[in-house]
Amino acid sequence: MNQTPPRPRNSSSAIGAGGETAAAAWLESRGYTILARNLRARSGEVDLVARTGDVLVFVEVKSRTGGGYGLPTEAIVTSKQRRLVRAAQAFLAWGGFENCSVRFDVVGVHLGPGGRVCSIEHVPDAFCAERPMP
Repeated sequence: MNQTPPRPRNSSSAIGAGGETAAAAWLESRGYTILARNLRARSGEVDLVARTGDVLVFVEVKSRTGGGYGLPTEAIVTSKQRRLVRAAQAFLAWGGFENCSVRFDVVGVHLGPGGRVCSIEHVPDAFCAERPMP
């Protein structure tokens, strides 16, 4: 597992990076501890890895600047969920966390002009390996 270097600042990656930063700050303000950001495994990337109590939380962050593509939380299709689960399994094995409680959350961030956060939607326990998100 490697943390990825900062992304280039083109418009879509800047939106994504801004959303991830906002999501991390929002989760921390609610008592989560951010353990890692942008972890890559052969099978995919995990945007945020956090801990709340004794639960390890893998967080997918989706950011939008408009409503043309639907809600950010609707963008986590089944194939993306599978990649997240595989990346999380690799992280768990790598970090020695095989026996801890795990869940997958989704955070949708709506950004306005200048990257201003308009709203954040948090969906705890959005999906699991056996139960895809609707």
